Amino acid sequence: MQSPLPQPRPLLLASGSSYRRELLRKLGLGFTAVSPDIDEAALPGETPEELALRLSYQKARALAPAYPDHLIIGSDQVAVLGDSRLGKPGSHENAVAQLLRAAGSSVTFLTGLCVYDAASGTSHTGLDRCRVHFRRLDRDRIERYVAVDEPYDCAGAFKSEGLGIALIERIEGDDPNALVGLPLILLTELLERFGVAVV
Repeated sequence: MQSPLPQPRPLLLASGSSYRRELLRKLGLGFTAVSPDIDEAALPGETPEELALRLSYQKARALAPAYPDHLIIGSDQVAVLGDSRLGKPGSHENAVAQLLRAAGSSVTFLTGLCVYDAASGTSHTGLDRCRVHFRRLDRDRIERYVAVDEPYDCAGAFKSEGLGIALIERIEGDDPNALVGLPLILLTELLERFGVAVV
């Protein structure tokens, strides 16, 4: 059995999300996870793409003083339906309302990603775009789904890795992991720019 490649730098995931931790474990890299404390509100006139990229950078940068030797991974996801941004619903009622709006339509999930070198202050960023086409859904079906999956902490109010997969017709995107919150294809590319080879 071949041993894993030596990891030249310690990694830090700037997130309190259990979903992102599970995704990062797929790469077989050792890492620590810490939740950053930042304001996630959009700035006046900021586009969803700009918001996702800015927050992913700020999450990583916020932890640099406490972890000066680490490569820090920041990620943030923004869900967009038409001209509206869908945040984390936070409650059953809000989740149902979001899914009623999304039913029969498509929602674009924009996932910003940043790898920040705390030692040098350099960073590499990227954006993953994934479009989810929802089935036509009635309120009863949505209510049943929300009661089971409780997607209150998920932008767009559904979990593609759970029962939420039954709500959609199709997904358009390059990386199914991005929809869960961490685009691993893009991440491996950004890590390699810092000399971290996954395989």
